[in-house]
This record gives sequence, C-alpha cells and structure tokens, in this order.
Amino acid sequence: MSRTPSAFLSDADRERLRSLRVMKAIALGALVLLALVFLVAFALQERYPWLAYVRAAAEGGMVGALADWFAVTALFRRPLGLPIPHTAIIPQRKDEIGRTLGEFVETNFLSAEVVRTKLASTPIAARLGEWLRTPEHAERVATEGAAMAAGVLRALSDDEVQELIADLAREHLIVPEWGPPLGGWLERLVGTGAHHEAVDLAADNLSHWLAANRASFAGLVSGRLPSWVPSMVSGLIDEAAYHEAVKFVEAVRADPQHPARKAIDAYLEKLAGNLQHDPAMIGRFEDAKANVFDSPRVRELAGEAWNTAKNGLVRALEDPASPLRVRAVDALVQVGERFGTDPVLRNRVDEWVTDAAVFLVDRYRHDIASIITDTVERWDPEETTQKIELMVGRDLQYIRLNGTIVGSLAGLAIFTVAHLLFGR
Repeated sequence: MSRTPSAFLSDADRERLRSLRVMKAIALGALVLLALVFLVAFALQERYPWLAYVRAAAEGGMVGALADWFAVTALFRRPLGLPIPHTAIIPQRKDEIGRTLGEFVETNFLSAEVVRTKLASTPIAARLGEWLRTPEHAERVATEGAAMAAGVLRALSDDEVQELIADLAREHLIVPEWGPPLGGWLERLVGTGAHHEAVDLAADNLSHWLAANRASFAGLVSGRLPSWVPSMVSGLIDEAAYHEAVKFVEAVRADPQHPARKAIDAYLEKLAGNLQHDPAMIGRFEDAKANVFDSPRVRELAGEAWNTAKNGLVRALEDPASPLRVRAVDALVQVGERFGTDPVLRNRVDEWVTDAAVFLVDRYRHDIASIITDTVERWDPEETTQKIELMVGRDLQYIRLNGTIVGSLAGLAIFTVAHLLFGR
C-alpha cells in the first residue's frame, strides 16, 4: 500500500490507509514477538522443562501467523514476489470478480419481487405529500426543476429547433392536402346554416362602419365623372351612392332571404364543391398554401417566435418572483395537501410508482448491473487491488492476529496432548 500516491487519495482513504498500516504493524509485531519467545524458550527448555509448553505455543502461533499472512497477502499480490499458483487473486481475476459482483447485485437486489416488496411497504405518496406541504420544500423543488428546465432550454440549439419547427410545419401544414378536407368542412357548415351568423356579423359591422364613415363616400363616384359635370350634381351622386349602400346593407340585415344572402350561400356551396372535386381549384389552393407557409419570411417568423418564447420562459424560470415560479410552488403545495387528504390518490400514486420501478428494474436490471461489471473492467488491476485492500485490509489483519492466537493455542494443545500420551 506504500505505492498508493497520497495525492490521489481522499481523506477517507488516507484514514483507511493509516489504520491499515497500524494493523499490519501490530500483526507483524505479534509474529516477531512469538519468534523471540520461541528462540528464548527453545534455548532454555533443557534447563527449564516447562518452557517446552511456551515453545510449542510460540511455534504454533508463528505457523498460524505465517499461514494467515500468506493467505491474506495472496488475495492482493504474490507473496515475496514469488510466482506461486493461485496468488494475486484480485488483480488476476479482477474482471471475473466484477462480473460475479454484477450478477450478485442483479440477482439479489434488482429482482422485480424484491423491488415490489420494498416499495409496497413504503408509503411513498404519504411521505412525499408531508414533505411537499412545507412551502420551503415546495420552493426547493420548484427551484431545482426551474434550473433543470432552463438548462435544457439553453442547451437546445436554436438552429436545430428552428429546423425542427420547419420540418413539423412542412410535414403537418404543407405536405397534407388541405383542399378536400376544407371543402368538406365548408360543405357541412353551409348545410347546417352555421355561416349565417358570420354573415349577420359582417352586415352589422359594415352598417356601423357606414354610419361612422359617411365622409368616405365624398368623391367616391363623382371623382370618376367627366369634369364638365356640375359639382352640385357630383355631390348628389355621392350622396345617393352612400344612401343606396346603407339601404342595401340594412336590407341584408333585415331579410334572412335576401338575394345577397342566397348569392353568398350559392358561392360557398360552389366553393366547397370545387375544393373537393375541381383539380384546378385544389391546385391553386395548395400553391397558395405553400407560398404562405413555405416562404422564407414564415420560417424567419417561426425562428423569431421560438427565440422570443425561449427567452421569456428562461427569464420566468430564473426569477423566483415570476408568476410561473409562484404558481409552480403553489401547485406543489396543493399536491402535497391532496396526498395528505386523499387516500385514493395516495394509493394510485404508490401503485404507479411501484409498477414503474418494477418495470424499469425488470427491463433494465442487466444494464444497471452491467455498470458494476464495466466499471471494474475499466479499472487498472493495481488500482483495483489498492481500492479493495483499503476497504477490507484492516479487517483482514485481524485474521492474521486471530491466526496467531489460534495457532498458539493449537500448538500448546497438541504438545500437551502428545506429552500426556507419550510422556515426552
């Protein structure tokens, strides 16, 4: 672990590294201590026979310590650098470990049954409602949602959005044939007489305009008469034209069967038929439609409309006092209150969340678990070994200590039994 560059370790990893080194020193110290005890006991056991028991305990402890040192070290690297089979298990089998870990998570944690059982026992809507009822929490959600929405809007390419709008307009406005559907709609409109209200409205507006714009008739007709016509006669002609126009409009307003109305009906009926069945009329109508909706100016206006809408929406999203943000917060609080008072809604939301989570887990659990496998495969073998040893190495050093203690007890027990049986 001394090869781990401290500059690349987090504070938590540095603390783990310190603890690991301390435990390694303690385990090694126990081995050295037993070795010294063994040497002393071995040298003096002829003079002090009871030291044979101490020697046996120290000998067993050293064997246990060395065996567990080898086992622990073999997980992470080759002991003493020797190419012993089945050592350096983690760096040698890193990818297999990643695959096994991914399969374990997929099988035991990402199963539909586990997810459904966990979510079914969790009152998701009730907890969410209780949390959202606090205005500060609703404000936080609105703020985060607004930031995300504003970020998405800024990330969108204006040129691509304008091109998308143009493509949608072309697909839904220009490519489809408008003539026959519009003719059919107009035919039904005329057949039911629904257009009569529009004619009445036009006649009323024209009557009001005539009453307010009498002076507009001055010179309307007389201006086209020869210059030798007396001015008095010209004025009478303009006056007569104005009164005739007023009488005509009033007659149309008063008589539902007026010839002008019938003429309008006949024209609309003919137009409806031509739009459905006359290829020449349909062609002219489609050409006019294409000229209107496929012109550069219309595309320019679409782009301007998008920019205006986007900029206005971004400003509203970023301003906490904007009506949009205020209404969003109020709506979230109301949702929280409804979750708290409407058990049917709560159950529906809980079921929806559970079903959605189960569907996602059941459909994508392999892809989710593959994150573990792919991540481990990308790791450098030495880096992987260091990461794992930092996480579990300290606990593994306890195994060395336990092996030392158990080995000492086992050595003492074996020597004691042998001495009792054979008297040596």
